Amino acid sequence: MGRRKKEPRSVHRENIASSAQTLFMKKGIEATSMDDIAKEAGYSKATIYVYFKNKEEIVGVLVLESMKKLHTYITHSLEEQESTRARYDFICNSLLRYQEEFPFYFKIALDEINIDFESTDYLPEEKETFRVGEEINEKIKQFVSYGILSGELRDDIKIMPTIFSFWGMLSGLIQTATNKEAYIKQELKLSKEEFLKYGFDTLYRSISK
Repeated sequence: MGRRKKEPRSVHRENIASSAQTLFMKKGIEATSMDDIAKEAGYSKATIYVYFKNKEEIVGVLVLESMKKLHTYITHSLEEQESTRARYDFICNSLLRYQEEFPFYFKIALDEINIDFESTDYLPEEKETFRVGEEINEKIKQFVSYGILSGELRDDIKIMPTIFSFWGMLSGLIQTATNKEAYIKQELKLSKEEFLKYGFDTLYRSISK
C-alpha cells in the first residue's frame, strides 16, 4: 500500500475504472456493486470512495472515455479520403473496428446520455461527454453537407435526421452481424464481412444521388 499512496490520483482512478469496466462487461452495470469493484481493483471499499463518489461517477468516466475513442475513430476516417463514398466506407469500417476492439465502449457510447445541464445535479463527465458527442455530430454534418454540395448525395435529405438515422442503422447493423453471425452464415450464406458490406452499401444508396 506504501507504493500506491505515492502514485498520482489519476492512476488510482484509472485502476478503479478499468476494474469496473471488466466487471461491467462480465456482469452488467446494474449487477455490479462498489464492493465488487473494490475487490476487483484490490482496494478497500473506503478507498474506492476517496476517488469516486459512487458507481454512477465511474460509469460517467467510462462513457466519456468511450465517446473520446469514438471521436478519434470518426475523425481519422473522415481525414483519410476525399470522396463522399470513400469517407462513408471509412466511417463504416471505423465503427466496425471500434466495436470489435471495444465492444463495451461501443455499446455505452450509443446509449442515452444526459442533455440537461440547466440544473447543478450532473457530473462534469456528463457535460464533457455531451460536448464530445456534439463535435462528432458536427463532423458528420460537415461530411453530409459536403456530399450534397459535391452532388454525390441527394439534396432533399434533412441533414440532422439523416445523421441520427444512420447512427441507429449502422450501429444496429454491426451489432446484428456480431450477435447473429452463425445465423447469417448458415441461412444467408454470407460471411459477416459480406453481410456488412451489403448492408453498408444498401444504406449508402438510400441517400446517394
